[in-house]
Amino acid sequence: MAMTQIIQSLSEISSRYEALYVDLWGCVHNGITPFPGAVSALQAYRAMGGKVVLVTNSPRARDRVETQLGQIGVPTDCWDTIATSGDSARAAMFRGVVGEKVWFVGHEGDRKIFEPIGIVENPVNVTPVPLDEAEGIVCSGPFDAKADPSVMRPEFLYAKQKGLKLLCANPDIIVDRGDHREWCAGALARLYTEMGGESLYFGKPHPPIYDLARRRLTALGKDIDSAAILAIGDGILTDIAGAMGEDIDSLFISGGLAAAETRTTQQPDEKALRAYLESENSNPTYTIGHLR
Repeated sequence: MAMTQIIQSLSEISSRYEALYVDLWGCVHNGITPFPGAVSALQAYRAMGGKVVLVTNSPRARDRVETQLGQIGVPTDCWDTIATSGDSARAAMFRGVVGEKVWFVGHEGDRKIFEPIGIVENPVNVTPVPLDEAEGIVCSGPFDAKADPSVMRPEFLYAKQKGLKLLCANPDIIVDRGDHREWCAGALARLYTEMGGESLYFGKPHPPIYDLARRRLTALGKDIDSAAILAIGDGILTDIAGAMGEDIDSLFISGGLAAAETRTTQQPDEKALRAYLESENSNPTYTIGHLR
């Protein structure tokens, strides 16, 4: 297996690519503030004519992610368009993959997932109902991001016995908000699967979000060959696995979720990085400590 190439900056390789699929959390911001180096690297890339698609496992709709980026202070000139796991899941939900009456698991603020989405013809009429009336489950995240996912066992056991499918709007297991680790929808979907239930995924590393990203890219008037797309992210199991599955090149940000394992301060420790990638059976094209 060819080993990943450690680079110092995006500009070393950016001229080889016409478009970037960029992960948000852990790459461009930490949930609270933007990373200035990442922002300027993306601005420079766009100034050269490259297209930037933010590809995020956020369970939210594109416009809500846009609002959130504005609140955090990520400037609008470092990206062109956004593809979210939430939109990808929403499209599937309105195609009826988990039925019409669904039990919603997530924050009250994420109920916007039930607002109509324009990319589905003849959508089914989806209504949130109590669990005992549900035909399926829509999960945007835990009710409490700090509580262990196992608190959901009783409800999941009942749901599994009824044969309900769980639609997962965010495949991430964990995320770091500033200095705090939080559980995501992926942790609940994983538990449900372990309990014998069926979970359906729509974000990275699964194909639906890449189809959506491709549609968003084409809508910019760019029909770009896969060989000219670079995926950037800090999630080995999401960003890098997804890129490998789509057969596109990838840049692994080692200073995000795997900072401890790769001993990354400014750059990863080469030996630690090698051991980590081998243990995860992963092979990103390039690696850098932080996007810059």
